[in-house]
Amino acid sequence: MFEALKAIIADLTSGDNSSRTFSENDHRLAAAALLVHVADIDGATGPAESERIRTLVAEKFGLDPAETGRLVAAAIQSDREAVDLYGFTSVLKRAMQPAERIDFVEMMWRIAYADGEADELEDNVVWRVAELLGVSSQDRIAMRQRISGKPGLPGSD
Repeated sequence: MFEALKAIIADLTSGDNSSRTFSENDHRLAAAALLVHVADIDGATGPAESERIRTLVAEKFGLDPAETGRLVAAAIQSDREAVDLYGFTSVLKRAMQPAERIDFVEMMWRIAYADGEADELEDNVVWRVAELLGVSSQDRIAMRQRISGKPGLPGSD
């Protein structure tokens, strides 16, 4: 609590708020960090995945290109510093209604399939995040099938 108060005071007195637009409790940052995590879990974030993240984040949160760039940069940093997925999912669970959580899982699938195919690491991250968000396996699999365009995917639980 004291550290958070110190950070707020430092931000207010520094005069440079451009780099601190998104706090760690901001659901937009948590969502973007999880999208970045999905794209990067296989060790390589391709141009299609990067562009898809920017597009989805801008559309979902109504951000202009500069704000989108700042959010994605902050998300990359947050993902690098994260020790688990729970920190992000707990923020989203508090900020989102159940239907919004399902929509977010769909966003994750859109990132996983941005390069044409979701590998097993991407699939596993989406599964774990969906579980932490309380999204049912049925909803998660339905989203995957819809995004992939392949009903009855093998390995879908």
